[in-house]
Amino acid sequence: MTTEEQIARLEELTYFQEKLLRELNEALASQQAQLDALEKRLAGLEEHMTTLLDSFGQDAPVNTLPPHYMPERY
Repeated sequence: MTTEEQIARLEELTYFQEKLLRELNEALASQQAQLDALEKRLAGLEEHMTTLLDSFGQDAPVNTLPPHYMPERY
């Protein structure tokens, strides 16, 4: 390979790496936007759940087993 061919090859590689980097950056930005939206939605659901539980005058059951779970069977 001549020096000119090597330079051309390096320019090609640089172009494709820059293109890939842009694509990955766009994907990351999109995923971050989705994550932000999900976190906002989760916060809203937590607030709604707290409001519902407060309206019933009950505390939220924490780490309780579901009614169908019978540990003595296992």
